[in-house]
Amino acid sequence: MNAFLVGQPFAPYGASHWLILALLTVGAVWLVWWGRRHRETPAAVRFRRRFALLILALQVPLQVMSMVPPYWNLAHSLPLQLCDLAWMVTAYALWSARPWAFALTYYWGLTLTIQALITPGLQFDFPHVSFFMFWGGHGLAVLAAIFLTWGLGLRPGWNSYRFAYAVTLMWIFVTLLFNYAAGTNYGFLNAKPAGASILDLLGPWPWYLAAEIALVAVLWALITWPWVRRR
Repeated sequence: MNAFLVGQPFAPYGASHWLILALLTVGAVWLVWWGRRHRETPAAVRFRRRFALLILALQVPLQVMSMVPPYWNLAHSLPLQLCDLAWMVTAYALWSARPWAFALTYYWGLTLTIQALITPGLQFDFPHVSFFMFWGGHGLAVLAAIFLTWGLGLRPGWNSYRFAYAVTLMWIFVTLLFNYAAGTNYGFLNAKPAGASILDLLGPWPWYLAAEIALVAVLWALITWPWVRRR
């Protein structure tokens, strides 16, 4: 177990980062190909449910481990990051194919979660437990969004857009209050991350938060419109 609690500092765009990005790219291509070949078949149902179980099998033990001594830390152990909620919703979307769960998987996975793959806020490199938690939660959520959309053919609409945006605003409000009360910074809602990120382009707090909310509204509308127009 000690091997999973040590690791060199993670270097963005180092060897492990490029390897993970390459694996995710290959995985995305294969999932789209496989999904299209087996769309609307019992095999697709079995596969997506096994995909859901894979996410849970990887993330739940690591999440539980992070919440018990000596690994507990109020600043990062609670599943309050949006990406923590994303892997939970993603697992349910894969299992059930419910429209509301797919909507959150689509918008969170293809915009907010994918941003973390490009500018990962990760402290330790392989084989530290946080390395597996980060890439397992973020990477599989993005792959699932791609698989459900371009592989199995699920589609968002304006109702999906409004629902996902409302849920996201609710998460921002609740998490801001918790951060203020507990002195934490979940979601980087109360301060920017220490490393470089897209937030650096949006000004100081709280202006970057307001800008991010506005940009999300526009970006999500843009990735909704083509599907609605085609229908």
